[in-house]
Amino acid sequence: MVSVLLGAGLVVAAFVGFNVGGSTTGPAFGPAVGAKALSKPAAAGLMTLFFFIGAWTLGRRVVDTLGTDLLSQPGIFTLEASIGVLFFIGLALFVGNYAGVPASTSMTAVGSIAGLGLARNALDVAVMGEIAIWWVVAPVIGFWVSLIIGRYFYARLHRRVAMERSRGPLLVFDRSGAVPVPRPEETTNRRELFGVVTVITIGCLMAFSSGTSNIANAIAPLVGSGVVEMNPAILLGCAAVGVGSFTIARRTLETMGSDITELPLTAAIVVASVSATLVIFLSAIGIPASFVVIATVSIVGLGWGRATRPVSVQGAMTGEEDVQVSVGGLAADDPDEAVPDIGEEEAADIPSAGDLFDPGTTVRVIAMQNLVPVVGTASAYLAFRFVPIWGF
Repeated sequence: MVSVLLGAGLVVAAFVGFNVGGSTTGPAFGPAVGAKALSKPAAAGLMTLFFFIGAWTLGRRVVDTLGTDLLSQPGIFTLEASIGVLFFIGLALFVGNYAGVPASTSMTAVGSIAGLGLARNALDVAVMGEIAIWWVVAPVIGFWVSLIIGRYFYARLHRRVAMERSRGPLLVFDRSGAVPVPRPEETTNRRELFGVVTVITIGCLMAFSSGTSNIANAIAPLVGSGVVEMNPAILLGCAAVGVGSFTIARRTLETMGSDITELPLTAAIVVASVSATLVIFLSAIGIPASFVVIATVSIVGLGWGRATRPVSVQGAMTGEEDVQVSVGGLAADDPDEAVPDIGEEEAADIPSAGDLFDPGTTVRVIAMQNLVPVVGTASAYLAFRFVPIWGF
């Protein structure tokens, strides 16, 4: 019986990892694939590699937080309970996928484990409180950092990064020597090469950050139950992520995976860099972080800062300027134009909100990002509290 349950637990954990790979590869490497800088198999390979590096290094701390620290009493994570928690994580994520909203896997996992802890009076309130505080603070930091970049640095960054891919390959191999050496194609200019390298680097950073945080969502219940050791569990989770990256992620790579990669390339780089850096920091201190939530707020902050460039500080304080703030401002710069100073940029150059930012859709996304973890928490609590089949 135990072997059957263990097999079921491994299958469910692998299924969660499979979906993580399918859903996160697109946002990480969608811009690179869209720019024809990477093939889909190459993107999947990089995703698997850097996810593994993140999981094997910083990811262990998040696994310990979810699998051990979040519950105050030992023995709560039985094998049956682990399977149940993984099931409710998958159920809640299904709700988000059905609604077409990129839900937070980390928040959903924490919510499901918290539901188990509440049902058994074993939730460590101090640990849960620390996690909740960081869930509020991290998006605020992301918003303000992105706002500052949008207002003061985005236009100049856009002039350096914005590019149009030339026809033909980016690189060719010089086979004149004993070892083939990659060199830029004749049609490849420096801006294009810099932009492509930047996009790929950011994708690797996002894959690493995903590994540091998301590996715990697939394996923490099993590790916490003691039926699987940390290292084999990480290998299982990463293998499942890799399978998802090479299979179902192909569709998310085609559509760029999420709203982030539908932004202009420069904006996608800024949002991904800010969000991934915050996720890596939180993982380093053992806090399961939501890349989706941080990225969503960063998009708004970047657009806000970009759209307020026509307003000088003095003008804003005296109320002499009336500027419509929108994420559409992210697309306002022509890379060949000179960058005007703060307060001198024409407000008319800022596109309307409807260009890139649908308020109704934004409200739905934010609502669902909070509703999905609530579904996981409530479902887990009700099941573990009132359904006597979990080995308690």
